[in-house]
Amino acid sequence: MKLLTYFYDNVKSYGCMLDDYNILDIPSLKNTPFPNNLNEFLIDFNENITNLSKVIKLNEFNTIDFSKVKIDTLIKPNSFRDFYAFRRHVEAGRKSRGLDMIREYDEFPVFYFSNHSSVVGPGDICLFREQFNKLDFELEIAIIISKFGENIKAKDAYKYVAGFTILNDWSSRQVQMKEMKLNLGPAKGKDFASSIGPYLVTLDEISDKSIGKIEDLRYDLDMKAYLNDSLVSNDNFKNITWSFPEMIERASYGTKLFPGDLIGSGTCATGCLLEINQTNKTNIWLKNGDNIKLSIEGLGTLESTIKSID
Repeated sequence: MKLLTYFYDNVKSYGCMLDDYNILDIPSLKNTPFPNNLNEFLIDFNENITNLSKVIKLNEFNTIDFSKVKIDTLIKPNSFRDFYAFRRHVEAGRKSRGLDMIREYDEFPVFYFSNHSSVVGPGDICLFREQFNKLDFELEIAIIISKFGENIKAKDAYKYVAGFTILNDWSSRQVQMKEMKLNLGPAKGKDFASSIGPYLVTLDEISDKSIGKIEDLRYDLDMKAYLNDSLVSNDNFKNITWSFPEMIERASYGTKLFPGDLIGSGTCATGCLLEINQTNKTNIWLKNGDNIKLSIEGLGTLESTIKSID
């Protein structure tokens, strides 16, 4: 399924795509036990998905025209961990600066906590002047956790995943680089906005693109980024080094994961202007009015436009 959150007739709701043109509005279903928003839907995710599948088979409901909704932020995450899982991205950045690869990279998947309160959906990204200092996008894929878990083993991790979505981890590189000279961060260089969406895509929806066993959570999905409709990034999810099961095992060690937790892959190869500039010896950064489209095969397109507040 493809689940989404949206406004319809100025009322916030959520539903699932039946095809490219029609949405089943879940809260409007009569005599059904479904909650009022997607965050609550995640709490009993497997049961809710099973019941929703039964409703769809009955085909006794009205639909909403997709063209008449405004897509909103998919969920409000409880937490947001962002990993560093694409080795080619890390290698390219270090090579361009004449640095060897970090030995510890191959020992465990590493992440940082970002600002879950600044996660937004498709649409305008409104920024202050300082945040435009070497402003960058990051093309990532993310998962959303569907049930409570602690010390989860990689082989069991897929059972805790509701599905995939697209993630853009906006970055103000000049701020970020100054902060990280102090060996702490990233912080203000990244905490102002991260975009997700437009859909939460369940694992069965992309099963034909699976590589290996379902528990591997590895898929052959093209990942592309467009700046003002020009292709600037091109990679594939199958090239990820640390798998999501390995990330979940690491993230849940000694602590709890909750339904609605967001886990990002980190930037894919060529997936940001920082890497592109370092590799090509260019100096291109995002500016007011720029349009960014991140597309991942099977997951849709996450579109954003940069707007200046001051």
